[in-house]
Amino acid sequence: MTRRTTVLVAGTALLLFFGVLGTLLPVPFVAQVPGPTYNTLGDIDGTPIISVEGREPNDVSGNLNLTTVGIPQDQLTLVGAVQGWLDDEVVVVPREQIYPPDRSVEETQAENRQAFLTSEQAARGAALAELGYPEAVVLQELAEDSASEGRLEAGDAIDAVDGTPTPDLDALSAVLADTPPGTSVVVDYRRGGEPGTTTVTTSPAAEGEGSALGVLVLQTPYAPFDVGIEVADVGGPSAGLMLALGIVDLVGDTDLTGGAVVAGTGTIDTEGVVGPIGGIPLKLVAAREIGAEVFLVPAENCAEALQNPQEGLPTARVATLDDALTALEDLRAGRTPTPC
Repeated sequence: MTRRTTVLVAGTALLLFFGVLGTLLPVPFVAQVPGPTYNTLGDIDGTPIISVEGREPNDVSGNLNLTTVGIPQDQLTLVGAVQGWLDDEVVVVPREQIYPPDRSVEETQAENRQAFLTSEQAARGAALAELGYPEAVVLQELAEDSASEGRLEAGDAIDAVDGTPTPDLDALSAVLADTPPGTSVVVDYRRGGEPGTTTVTTSPAAEGEGSALGVLVLQTPYAPFDVGIEVADVGGPSAGLMLALGIVDLVGDTDLTGGAVVAGTGTIDTEGVVGPIGGIPLKLVAAREIGAEVFLVPAENCAEALQNPQEGLPTARVATLDDALTALEDLRAGRTPTPC
């Protein structure tokens, strides 16, 4: 072979070698892509995302889609990372930003799932408060070997113990602190809006003096019906706003969307304050792809949203649940919601 041919053959072999190496060599980065969206007024595989038991849900139309960020499970390679950096619809970030090195992937996923479950509670509380339901001490779950097993159930509102009203957590704690363990107490409660009475033999308090009913309770708005939320395989708190809107739509008295396709994101607390989230650019892409007519953006994420606009997708700036409801009212009336 001539020198030129030798160089060409060697160069081609090296290019092939590094090309193959680039497709196999893992890098300490993770790709993020637009994830699936879920209509909180609809269902997943036949199971409603928001279920209402104890009353008929309202007739609603349109969509209130929560948006997500997807993370492909395959190990990212050098070639994949370069492709991601060149793709406007992919975000490549250091792996430790998603999976902290002091926790396993499974532990991180479990924490994200717990954050989602916590956001469910906040969304439920914010929505029921918006609809005017008063607060009560509501049983969330029974402790292991609970003294209240078979007597009280999750969702019960505890109204009084031995005749002492318990409208809030302080009142319940006070009456139990003055009750010796092993005392049989009469508990007045509401279940599905119907009053009931039962007798519970108290157990020793886990901390301090007094006794316990063996229940985990929360001071939160109480309604005479149950609202359940079921969205498998979604983690993090960013669905809170859209879940709250879905509950208000299904148990309020207004069809919030008027048939429009609405998408959005944002955390929410029990006071209805909407907080910032991550992944706004990718969530905007996901919303555009489903034909959303407006995207509800947490106020603190507006600057990022403005830097990543999607053609044909207007935004609405929301700092509270009331802001989001106002944006939807504007949409129904043909007005332009307050943008970012």
